[in-house]
Amino acid sequence: MKTLKLISLELKNFKGVKSFTLNADGEDIRGFGDNATGKSTLFDAMTWLLFDKDSHNKKDFGIKTLDEAGNEIHGLDHEVSGVFLVDDQPLTLKKTYKEKWTKKRGSAHKEFTSHSVDYHIDDVPIGTKKEFDEKVKSIVDENAFKLLTNPAYFNEQMSWKDRRKVLLEVCGDVSEKDVIASDKKLSKLSDLLSNKSIEDVKKMVAEQKKEINKQLDMIPVRIDESKHNLPDVSGLNESQLNTNLKNYEEKIQAKEDEISRIRNGSEVTEKQKEHAQLQSDLITIKNEHNSETQSVVAAKEKEFYEVKSLRDDMEFQIMAVERQMKSKASQVDELTAEKERLLKKYHEVNGREFEHKHDENCPTCGQDLPPEQINEAHEKALAAFNAEKSEQLESIKTKGLDLKQQVEKLQEESKKLAESIPTKKDQLNHYESQLQDLQSEISALKNSTTSIEENETYKAKQAEIEQVKTDIEELKTSVNKKIEQAQSELSEIKDSKREVEQDLTKIAQHKQSEERIKELSEQERNLAKKYEELEEQLYLTEEFTRQKVSLLEDKINSKFKYARFKLFENQINDGLKETCETLYEGVPYGKGLNTGHRIIVGLDIIQTLSEHYGFQAPIFIDNAESVTKLPDMDAQLISLIVSESDKKLRIEQVTQKEAV
Repeated sequence: MKTLKLISLELKNFKGVKSFTLNADGEDIRGFGDNATGKSTLFDAMTWLLFDKDSHNKKDFGIKTLDEAGNEIHGLDHEVSGVFLVDDQPLTLKKTYKEKWTKKRGSAHKEFTSHSVDYHIDDVPIGTKKEFDEKVKSIVDENAFKLLTNPAYFNEQMSWKDRRKVLLEVCGDVSEKDVIASDKKLSKLSDLLSNKSIEDVKKMVAEQKKEINKQLDMIPVRIDESKHNLPDVSGLNESQLNTNLKNYEEKIQAKEDEISRIRNGSEVTEKQKEHAQLQSDLITIKNEHNSETQSVVAAKEKEFYEVKSLRDDMEFQIMAVERQMKSKASQVDELTAEKERLLKKYHEVNGREFEHKHDENCPTCGQDLPPEQINEAHEKALAAFNAEKSEQLESIKTKGLDLKQQVEKLQEESKKLAESIPTKKDQLNHYESQLQDLQSEISALKNSTTSIEENETYKAKQAEIEQVKTDIEELKTSVNKKIEQAQSELSEIKDSKREVEQDLTKIAQHKQSEERIKELSEQERNLAKKYEELEEQLYLTEEFTRQKVSLLEDKINSKFKYARFKLFENQINDGLKETCETLYEGVPYGKGLNTGHRIIVGLDIIQTLSEHYGFQAPIFIDNAESVTKLPDMDAQLISLIVSESDKKLRIEQVTQKEAV
């Protein structure tokens, strides 16, 4: 068990206490005083010395001494010094809160600007707060110190979640296996909890119940819809309908074969073959007629398109040259504008005059600088100015020459391009003249061709074709009447077949709807069974939680002599909600428990936590007059007692554990 004992605590100008020394010598002590005599200030001084906070865990609190009007009194150092025994080894810590006063340049008086803190360990000055804090941390953790020194801290300054966390850390949680083993009926939860927490199981079961409820609500609606959509099949015989369907299909096939035979009559076929041959002969006559002039025309047209290609290419070349000239002219304009800008900048830089202002006072002490130092600074600045100016002028000049060369090059290139245009245009005019001559020759060749309509052989063949077409139409007229009769009979058979198919579809839909109703009814029974299983699982999870509550509270309460803890509270819906409420003899800490019992409960909690953390520290008991007899404690007790007769804080040592 690591121990921390307070030997003495000295306050200077701390929270209105001008000077006070608490001599404890590592023993239990009692401090007597009326209200506002500084009892609680002792604990504030202790926590500020160690952690920069008061006993209520506030970092920003009033350390400085105030005058009667409530204003801070300046010029005072605020100091707390503590002497401790850490495992019987002496340790002195001191912290001094100071004002910083600064004399600004040009002012005759110092002004208050900020605060600083000086640190000492065993009377040795410490340069940084970090080093001081690390020394304190090596002795005790801040949170553990607050828990072990203030009986009210656990119940009044910690949230219920943090209190619960501390209790579970000290006493340990109850495992799911232990809860299940405590009640046989909970064994069914083992598989569900194999890879899930009890809360996960509750959420999963609740979600599944919700989904099943939705499905159960919808099934009756779906059954009603299926019943409503049942077709009327009364008077229909499925077997007889299938036989009728087969007969109609055979009749349809026979009738379609009959129509095909009529259409395929031999006389019509022969005439159609003759018509096809005559059409072929007509095409041959036409080709022979046109073959004489077509070859000449084709040759001239080929020559025409070759010259046209050369003409189009020359037009493209001329356009390309003109685009290049336009682009180069645009570049020349841009470069010329850039030259003008550089020339203007050159005159601007060349016309700059040196200007230099130098602070003739020392920036550190404010005294006048020596003349030679001022002249030296002036010469350096002038040399730097001239060098920079020369460098800028040379750079501008170089850029200007480069731009000039670029302009000259572009102008020369544009000149060469312009010189090439007249030759190209002459060639273009030559191609245009050639195209006009070729077009005239082609038109003359086409106009000299004899029309096919004047060819006697062609006219005779046309007459033969017309006669064959007439013969075919006459043959088809007699055939069409037979086909129309057969198609009418075929249509009647197909109508009868469709009526049979519609009746068979009704029977199939009726069977399908009945099967769907059967499936939905079975699904409804399975869902109802599953819902009952989920209800049982949910009941078991609630029983699990209640059993765990009982085991956990028993386990935690067994660690304490007076304090009892309520870790769960019942909800309106029979569920349980996590909490952490301290009780004493059934009375909640924050709901009616008197100050004396609060102190007893707080000390009981400190005793258990001290054993868990393996650390004892001085315990500050405020309002200790509320307790007639303090519980036996292993740690050093500093009891602060309200005493109206003591107008100044009075300290006395307790040589042995005794009643307050």
